[in-house]
Amino acid sequence: MIAYLSGAMEYAENEGQDWRIKMTEWLQNELDHTAINPVEDTSELVAANNAQDYRDWKNSDPNRFVEFVRKAIDNDLNSVVNRADYLICLWNNAVLKGGGTHGEVTMAYYYNKPVYLINQLDNIGLSGWIMSCATEIFVDFDGLQARLLNLYRDEK
Repeated sequence: MIAYLSGAMEYAENEGQDWRIKMTEWLQNELDHTAINPVEDTSELVAANNAQDYRDWKNSDPNRFVEFVRKAIDNDLNSVVNRADYLICLWNNAVLKGGGTHGEVTMAYYYNKPVYLINQLDNIGLSGWIMSCATEIFVDFDGLQARLLNLYRDEK
């Protein structure tokens, strides 16, 4: 099984890499599942397109910025739709200024992929749209991991 690790990047500390690394290791060790980490995928895209300073292009060269980010969007949505079996999403304040996580959750829902949402906002702050796209909502990673073990342990 393959999990797509959705969550804030653009406005997250370390692009949200830290929780994704921990979750990838846990999925591999506990369930023998693999993970798609969009932070790593974007890093590969950056290297392949000589776009190390692409974030600067938002102001200096908006057209070039949009062209590059569209490649990342295409890659991420393709992974959600065509590669992932389910989506794990960290929903927190950093996600609110971005747009990618919203789109990934919506696409996963639309394509009937389970969406396991760790919500770090109060329910009033959680969008009704996102709440309704989620298959299950958890308040922390421990709750998510217990549920994933319950769902997938026998498949290992």
